[in-house]
Amino acid sequence: MTDYGIAGQGKNSNEEFVLSSSLYLDLLKKCLTGYLYAESSYIEIRPSRWMPFFKRTLAKTLGKRGYKIFKVMPFDHKARELGKDWPSFCYSMIGLRRLDNLQTCVETVLKERVPGDLIETGVWRGGACILMKAILELHGVNDRSVYLADSFEGLPAPALEADRDYDLSENSYLAVSVEEVRTAFQKFGLLDEQVKFLKGWFKDTLPTAEVDCLALLRLDGDLYESTIHVLNSLYAKVSPYGFVIVDDYHTWPPCKLAVDDFRARTSVQDPIHEIDGAGVFWRKSS
Repeated sequence: MTDYGIAGQGKNSNEEFVLSSSLYLDLLKKCLTGYLYAESSYIEIRPSRWMPFFKRTLAKTLGKRGYKIFKVMPFDHKARELGKDWPSFCYSMIGLRRLDNLQTCVETVLKERVPGDLIETGVWRGGACILMKAILELHGVNDRSVYLADSFEGLPAPALEADRDYDLSENSYLAVSVEEVRTAFQKFGLLDEQVKFLKGWFKDTLPTAEVDCLALLRLDGDLYESTIHVLNSLYAKVSPYGFVIVDDYHTWPPCKLAVDDFRARTSVQDPIHEIDGAGVFWRKSS
């Protein structure tokens, strides 16, 4: 966080606003990622078909009685900054660095008046979109929407060969209902008519989505199929000088393959910039 000094000590109202905004967004990002809570590193043990029979049965039985099993893990500040762990409770697993990048991109399109709305495709618990809405709120922007596109049921089973070895469809940790995400926005005082939900598989919702113009497109679909559907449906709607952010470019090979295939097929030459070793972004030139 930039050191702006102390409000009230020779600072004008604009400087005080910058300080207050910086402090608020810094605290919000640490809250959204669970960075403030060491116990968020504990891993919940959930029943899965890959578990030994006894362990799976125990987890199911305790779950039916309202209990959860956690494996105690030491809190790793660096991992949380880079989004390399899966917190047991938080609103975003993408880490502080990628939230910093998102903040910079949103503030840039506002400052430079790049036209369009903001969208994330694959929102989990909504943390990144909560940050986007908070930035709009801070700047008094009421003519842009934040779209949340997600199945709100987890990831689809692989349908393409490129995704065959990356089946996360039975991972209940990734399935967060639209009601839960709405509640999260309400907790932060940020749920209003500017927040819009596109519920369903990308192949069904995005081709006909009433999204006309985008200043920022953030992809977090992991799979080849999810990523290519987003790019095919929405990339043309990104304004010149708008941002395209890909969350798991270096983490999930199918995602990277889809991005590379799309860029090659559509002759996208805009340079890709690194964020934190996992995510990347580029700025659309035309």
